[in-house]
Amino acid sequence: QVQLVESGGGLVQPGGSLRLSCAASGSIFKIYSMGWYRQAPGKQRELVASIGSSGTANYGDSVKGRFTISGDNAKNTAYLQMNSLKREDTAVYYCHADFGVISYWGQGAQVTVSS
Repeated sequence: QVQLVESGGGLVQPGGSLRLSCAASGSIFKIYSMGWYRQAPGKQRELVASIGSSGTANYGDSVKGRFTISGDNAKNTAYLQMNSLKREDTAVYYCHADFGVISYWGQGAQVTVSS
């Protein structure tokens, strides 16, 4: 069994910054990738960013140049630095970890961008 524990998130003004963390614990053999998806009310869940075990990162088009994902393999933890936040970034952000034959989701972290 694997647990993904998210931290960070909250309320921030437009133009501000937030940092999300996601730590995996439990019976971990190999993590192929970790990342975040987000879901706003009435919208489908979409990829925000992901990072592979080799460090290769992928970003959704709407966050390129503003968000940066990083990982610490020794700690089985991923980080998402979100800068220049916009109102449209408001959503629940879900951590996702891919272990090859199975994947897990975190509990979600609310990010609200509002003045």
